[in-house]
Amino acid sequence: MKRKNNLSRVIQEEEIWDLVVIGGGASGLGVALDALSRGLKVLLLEKSDFAKGTSSRSTKLVHGGVRYLAQGEVGLVLEALKERGRLLKNAPHLTVNQPFVIPLYTFFDRVKYTLGLKIYDWMAGSLRLGKSRFISRAETIKKLPAIREKGLKGGIVYHDGQFDDARLALIIAKTCDEMGGCLLNYAKVNALAKDEAGKINGLEFRDLLGKKNYRVNARTVVNATGVFADKILQLDNPDAGRMIQPSQGVHLVVDAHFLGGTDALMIPSTSDGRVLFAVPWQGKLVLGTTDTIRKKAKMEPQPLASEIDFILETAGNYLNSAPQRKDVLSVYAGLRPLAAPKEGSTKTKEISRSHKVIVSDSHLITITGGKWTTFRKMGEDTVDAHYRIHGIQQAESTSAEKKLHGYTLSPEEGHLQWYGSDGSEILQLQKENKEWKEPLHENYPYTGAEVVWAVREEMAQKIEDFLSRRCRLLFLDAKAAMHMAPKVAAIMAAELGKDEAWIRKELEEFYKLAKKYLIHQ
Repeated sequence: MKRKNNLSRVIQEEEIWDLVVIGGGASGLGVALDALSRGLKVLLLEKSDFAKGTSSRSTKLVHGGVRYLAQGEVGLVLEALKERGRLLKNAPHLTVNQPFVIPLYTFFDRVKYTLGLKIYDWMAGSLRLGKSRFISRAETIKKLPAIREKGLKGGIVYHDGQFDDARLALIIAKTCDEMGGCLLNYAKVNALAKDEAGKINGLEFRDLLGKKNYRVNARTVVNATGVFADKILQLDNPDAGRMIQPSQGVHLVVDAHFLGGTDALMIPSTSDGRVLFAVPWQGKLVLGTTDTIRKKAKMEPQPLASEIDFILETAGNYLNSAPQRKDVLSVYAGLRPLAAPKEGSTKTKEISRSHKVIVSDSHLITITGGKWTTFRKMGEDTVDAHYRIHGIQQAESTSAEKKLHGYTLSPEEGHLQWYGSDGSEILQLQKENKEWKEPLHENYPYTGAEVVWAVREEMAQKIEDFLSRRCRLLFLDAKAAMHMAPKVAAIMAAELGKDEAWIRKELEEFYKLAKKYLIHQ
């Protein structure tokens, strides 16, 4: 997947693209994947990097959504459970079966959660990842060594999926590239073009790296920009009303010993009526999340002090050794693109998480809502709308069976497992240059070969692209990411043909960004 080649293709090809997708997060990539599975000609434009926004800031769960079941969202849960099964089957190198434990402190909780999770199991059918079951107090403590023992009656184990969200975005992008799609990061859409009847027939975008504008022709344009969907809707119609209500979810990352074991903790009822997860992930523990209405959509949303306190306080109620602010290695915030609520309503947890496909008078298709687990189904529903608006025979979607790039049942050991079959290519790079074999940080396994691979094969253009999304160090340990940045910058500069001035500018920008992932005492 090479950016230079894809940009050349856009410039040279004057054919009409069947679909031009705006947005390179979960929903945009899902649209591209499904459209390509039907033989359509697809261009995807992302103004920053793939999964730069909300799509790299999840709780890292591929799940049906236990809490949505409690809210009566049966259809959403059924759909998500089906898609969960498909994703674990199509990307086994990036997904794992993750056991969760709900600790029980009352007999009523045992009855309530046992019944609810049996329904959850039943709904998953043949795609079930494991039976939920009651476990004794002793077994609960064994699975969750750091759980608060006072009043503990036992626990319930159930199963969901876990994944690396940003790496999944990359392998979907690579899959789309292999299927003949054309994808560009750092390509910002500035204007939509229309024919005499007012129907969209193309757009104009700016290559933010090459600093040039380009015009492309399209049969259909898809707005898959998540929390920024309103901006594209206003390019289409300056008088368009507000459709998106950003809701912020914050996560804290701490050392794994605060929970212990390999099972995740699910706290089913918090003071704000949500659930809270403590999930082991890549050697750390992810605690989250929150649900806070924010007025404006931002590319780098900032956690509120109240959100950080809420997570620490809630986790502290269930753990023997409560993590403190000083223990937080990284904090990250993402914005959910919820449908704007009706006047007077402020409770985001009451807004449905199901996705919506909206077609404007100009035939602009907008996909909103949804979640990572259902990214493929969101894409399928969006591409269906393309056929409907043009009144053409619908080609059959085959994305449900598509094995994603790097698919393997026997990945490399350690962190290279996240690369799937590409892991062996990285090991080969290490053999080519002994300097690329050395770890870039004493406490982490990432090597120079991975940086080289990210530039050559994964369109990494900035230090942040590597440290935030190609490897996940900024999310796992922000100080370590800052420490590693100069080495990453030097390797990237050599690969990209950049000078010392580029390195200085990149480091300055990265340090400024990384500080936002630190909690100030």
